[in-house]
Amino acid sequence: MELSVRSKAWLKGFHLLFACAWLGSALAMILILAMKAQPNSGLHLYSVNSSLIVIDDFIIIPGAMGCLLTGLLYSVFTKWGFTKFYWIIFKWVMIILQIAMGTFFLGPWLSNMLTLSNQLGFKPSENYQYISNFNLNLYFGMIQAFLLIVVVFVSILKPWGKRANKLS
Repeated sequence: MELSVRSKAWLKGFHLLFACAWLGSALAMILILAMKAQPNSGLHLYSVNSSLIVIDDFIIIPGAMGCLLTGLLYSVFTKWGFTKFYWIIFKWVMIILQIAMGTFFLGPWLSNMLTLSNQLGFKPSENYQYISNFNLNLYFGMIQAFLLIVVVFVSILKPWGKRANKLS
């Protein structure tokens, strides 16, 4: 069963909305981290880290899950399918890897920064674990944002063709 033209347009709109939320909030988090917020108190540092958690929990995660869900609907209810085109396979691999990276690495590193800033007050910059989590979030976050941009352009350009049927 294929969706109507109007239903596909709605699906595409939601897919783009979720992608914008995911990428835009990822870029905002990188900017906050890259500016190395100069807090003047432990409470300020904790507030910055809390803000990053809120962006992650309420924009990035729903954006990523929305992309995954709308991508799934696209694959099931349109001509694109899951594996008919190389560029779609690439997108699926990238999105699943990025969600896994966020779930198992970026999110826990961010949570650890919040916990440490609460425990250490104004002195986390003297703590190796905080500095490590901060740097890992910054650099891997930049890589993830770059890869999201690549996925956006792959979606637009559709650089690789249709897979050949090898049923002979």
